[in-house]
Amino acid sequence: MSSNPVLPQGAGYGVVVGIGLFFSAFMLGLTAIQSRYTGFSPKNSEEFNSASRSVKPGLIASGIVSAWTWAATLLQSSAVAYEYGISGPWWYGAGATVQILLFAQLAAKLKLNAPHAHTWLEIVAARWGTVAHLVFMFFGLATNIIVSSMLILGGSATVHSLTGMNTLAACFLIPVGVAIYVVVGGMRATLLCDYTHTSVLFAIIFVFVFTVYATSSKIGSFSAMHSLLAQAAEEAPVSGNAHGSYLTMRSKNGLIFGVINVIGNFATVFQDQAYWQRAIASRPATCVKAYLVGGLAWFAIPFMFSTTLGLSAVALRNDPDMMTLTAADVSAGLPASAAAAALLGQSGAAALLVVLFLAVTSATSAELIAVSAVLTYDVYKRYFNPKATERQILMMSHAMVVFFAIVMGFLGLIFYYIGISMGWLYDFMGVVLGSAVVPIAICVTWKKANKWGCICGAVAGFCSGVIAWLVSTATLNDSIINVTTSGGDHEMLSGNLASIGIGGIVAVTTSLIWPEDFNFDITRAINKSSTSSSSADEKSVDADHQDHFDEKKQHSSDVSLEPVISAEAAAAEEAKELDPAALQKAFDLAAWSSIALTLVMLIIIPLPLFFAQTIYGVRGLSAWVVIGMIWTFCSAISVVLYPLYESRTALGLIGKGIIKDIFMKGSGKFVHHLPTTHHA
Repeated sequence: MSSNPVLPQGAGYGVVVGIGLFFSAFMLGLTAIQSRYTGFSPKNSEEFNSASRSVKPGLIASGIVSAWTWAATLLQSSAVAYEYGISGPWWYGAGATVQILLFAQLAAKLKLNAPHAHTWLEIVAARWGTVAHLVFMFFGLATNIIVSSMLILGGSATVHSLTGMNTLAACFLIPVGVAIYVVVGGMRATLLCDYTHTSVLFAIIFVFVFTVYATSSKIGSFSAMHSLLAQAAEEAPVSGNAHGSYLTMRSKNGLIFGVINVIGNFATVFQDQAYWQRAIASRPATCVKAYLVGGLAWFAIPFMFSTTLGLSAVALRNDPDMMTLTAADVSAGLPASAAAAALLGQSGAAALLVVLFLAVTSATSAELIAVSAVLTYDVYKRYFNPKATERQILMMSHAMVVFFAIVMGFLGLIFYYIGISMGWLYDFMGVVLGSAVVPIAICVTWKKANKWGCICGAVAGFCSGVIAWLVSTATLNDSIINVTTSGGDHEMLSGNLASIGIGGIVAVTTSLIWPEDFNFDITRAINKSSTSSSSADEKSVDADHQDHFDEKKQHSSDVSLEPVISAEAAAAEEAKELDPAALQKAFDLAAWSSIALTLVMLIIIPLPLFFAQTIYGVRGLSAWVVIGMIWTFCSAISVVLYPLYESRTALGLIGKGIIKDIFMKGSGKFVHHLPTTHHA
């Protein structure tokens, strides 16, 4: 950026190191409270990797929102609003919401067809064997690498632009604090961190929204925003927009971005273990509800954030406090930080820095625990130590979290030095990842899916996508292929379409011509015995803890007691949770609702507005923003307040335990009350 940083360099280090360590300490405290007062201990591998598959829908929905709120969610959405006007926020939000909604179907099928799996790759291995497992592992890990690189690139670029902090230092320091609490607390700590971050994120979004549209002396109203956007369009009309206006859905380049966005995000949801892991961690009866709520709640974040700061960056172009943005700055996702600094000075820059850091770290925690699960179960356990003990699996899970945190730093460093920006990577991800979307989806859901057809579809689609992207780049740019020419809308569109199209066509066509008749009983048996033994191990761990507990206090009426359910009762509970008829009902609900919502968000609302070529007046812009504000309020209620309500029993148990410990030290510890056996 052309201007000096708004904040001192120390503020950058203070946020990255200070807030990072604060949240690490905060999560360590929460993990200690959880272990003492609830009976869940991350010393068990099932709890560490999948939160004992017991998480309620509100917290899962909050985790989905947080994991899907990348640096790109805030920065790239604002950049497309800056470039294309009001169509940018819609196409970003809708184009990345439908995948979460449609993933609800895969979540339902996961619970129906592989309820004890730790990763989606375990299902591929059980169904199609080693070759398929290795091929799709490539796509899975490539997804994690690209997503992680975008997180680090976007976060470090913004921290550097606002504070002048060294970019390379930011690349390595951002993952460090996250790795600490992930190693200690595992999946449940990650979800609790997600919830905390989501709460702060919504609060700061509301600050920016009301500043821009109500209180700011620079904008402060809908009519002022409309006037400034109209003036900006007169000075520099938007290419491809109706009358060059920022106030229209008729945006050719916005539509092209929308298609790229939809394809690329299918790849990063369907192939990212982070989203499968949340489905695995959720209770079977409510996983569909969690994904539908999470998807709809998430839409409000990029839509409202970019409708606020992205449009403000356009409106304030002539303001003396507004930094001048180059094309490279826009590609790096910097319009949001420029607008925040122009609107609120240092406090605005600081608020954006905090919200971005929280978004990056929460998504980073999701990636760390996801890659750890894949490397532990699909590499270490499958190929190196099939008889790994509980202790070995837990140690490997911890080691892989630390390993990938270091890798993330190097990924950011590599892409920074070769000149790849977050925006370029965001458009590119569908080119290399899109081909495996359909094969993976039908592997989990369709018994007729053909093994070799799906493998060949993924590989052929990958090759076709890269070839189409390079040929388009050479054709449209006089045979010049570099970072700048290859990042154009049409070049990326051709690569994205070829990748997902060829991959899907080959996989589905071969499956229709040479259908398999797969019995999902094979995948239902994955980890079934190990899950039971893991549960037994957890009980023995609890028993060991009780042995060290003061006997007088253990038998005291002051101790927090919880009955241990018998093996028969546990089996009956599991059978009820995994009832095929109920899970099929959940899948039907997911299918109908997700498809209907997808049609609404991608066709029924935007396309008529696109073809109408309407330029919105003040009232139209006001309605557009107010609807977004109402949606944002509803989202905040569903993922901030609702999880507290559904966890009221657990919170009450923790509160009672803490009060008991205050008045009689040691009496508040959670212990299982073993049922007494009656003899005839």
